[in-house]
Amino acid sequence: MNSQPDLLYKLAFNFIPNIGAVHAKNLISYCGGIKQVFESNMRTLTKVPGIGEKRAKDILENNALELAAKEVDKLSKKDIKVAFYLDETYPQRLRAYHDAPLLLYTRGQIDLNHHRIVSIVGTRKITEYGTLQCERLVEELSAYDCLILSGLAYGVDTCAHRKAVELGSPTVGVLGHGIDQLYPAANRKLATKMMDKGGLISEYPLGTGPDRENFPRRNRVIAGLADAVIVIESAVKGGSMITAEFANEYSKDVFAVPGRISDEFSVGCNHLIKTHKAHLCTSAADIAYINRWDSEAAPRQMTLALDLEPNEQQVYDLVKTNPNIHLDTLFYKSKVPLADLTSLLLNLEFKGILKSLPGKKYILTH
Repeated sequence: MNSQPDLLYKLAFNFIPNIGAVHAKNLISYCGGIKQVFESNMRTLTKVPGIGEKRAKDILENNALELAAKEVDKLSKKDIKVAFYLDETYPQRLRAYHDAPLLLYTRGQIDLNHHRIVSIVGTRKITEYGTLQCERLVEELSAYDCLILSGLAYGVDTCAHRKAVELGSPTVGVLGHGIDQLYPAANRKLATKMMDKGGLISEYPLGTGPDRENFPRRNRVIAGLADAVIVIESAVKGGSMITAEFANEYSKDVFAVPGRISDEFSVGCNHLIKTHKAHLCTSAADIAYINRWDSEAAPRQMTLALDLEPNEQQVYDLVKTNPNIHLDTLFYKSKVPLADLTSLLLNLEFKGILKSLPGKKYILTH
């Protein structure tokens, strides 16, 4: 299940004080691997950007590995998997964002790289109008083979998940607590039904409670994992609006279902539309149109014959199969020393074979 040799070290990052995903990724890149971070000395660690003496001591003088060992033992007794940001199973859509979780705990039959993912969010106090619109949109989206993503909270979230289960569409709940718990408890039966064609994910260690501060952070995952985010009924402030803000930051397509100007929970949706932060959504066809789901695939470009050295060919193949691949992922998968890899990438750019993007990402030019 979780037999990866580095699993202990991957989980250990969760238990180091003052080390979040951004610092952890820098550490792995500069130290040359996951395990090497824990085998490094003070001198090496303090050279890593953003890691001063305080954080270096936090890495060297804590019981993170001991706590991770207990976590591994718990995972082996439950049907819980782990997707680390360098793993093939980690969602490609999240890799682009520097603040994306270092790892995700998952339960169920989940394809986090499903070809179409739509997040549906909204108020916990869903109205009859909101229920009708939510159920209709989920039904219409099923024709486009979409995975429905939400937060398994009361209201709109529950409505979206329940309708997807009813239709046999894949649906995934993103939790704001440990995946070994469930909040609200009233959704336990629904969560069980979601396991067959979807399931649950969380970035939080096992045993983490549903603390209030966890949910706004959870919303960035709901936004980052989706191709489109739909807001169905929301006040002008709240979790749904936070998710919409994250989605706009991540350059996702945001949609809002309009409502009467006198309705309390249409204020947020109408505001998003009015301020051009969301497309007006009247049906799934609106989402398909913006995302060009109905258009024909673009014609394939001719493949040019390339004369590449073995290391260049290896990197070329990695970028070809992983568009927008991050430098850290290239380093991890290619096993090419970092200094050699950056030189090799620069050479491939000069040859016009690949192109660097903001955030240390790479794509092929043809």
